[in-house]
Amino acid sequence: MELKIKALSPRIGQDIPAPHFATAGAAAMDLCACVAEPVTLSPGERALIPTGIAIALPDPGYVALVFARSGLGIKKGVCLSNGVGVIDSDYRGEIGVGLVNLSHESYTVRPGDRIAQLMVVPVVQPALSFVDELDETVRGQGGFGSTGR
Repeated sequence: MELKIKALSPRIGQDIPAPHFATAGAAAMDLCACVAEPVTLSPGERALIPTGIAIALPDPGYVALVFARSGLGIKKGVCLSNGVGVIDSDYRGEIGVGLVNLSHESYTVRPGDRIAQLMVVPVVQPALSFVDELDETVRGQGGFGSTGR
């Protein structure tokens, strides 16, 4: 599968790293902040950080998912404001990363900082079938902690 990437800023590949897999075993590629100046997030503050790129997925059989960087979330309390970003196969605009600072300290995003991860995965668009009853399972309707701690 080929992922086409369009650099929307001349800085991509220069002082802003292009999306890349950090290791041979990485499942997702790093996305970097394409900002002219540092952006400081106060505690509880949200910001949309541009990446300076757009992508073209080959067909509706793929979706690109934007995930938080685990180190940023665990160590700094900076996560995605929408949980997971979904980039549909027909979207051609710039990828923006919504960040939220959940910590009690300000956090500064600098130009070129790795701010998120982009993963491309297959999509299944199921045929919908409305029914009067669903098949029974041992779990049934139990949710939200029903299987134990």
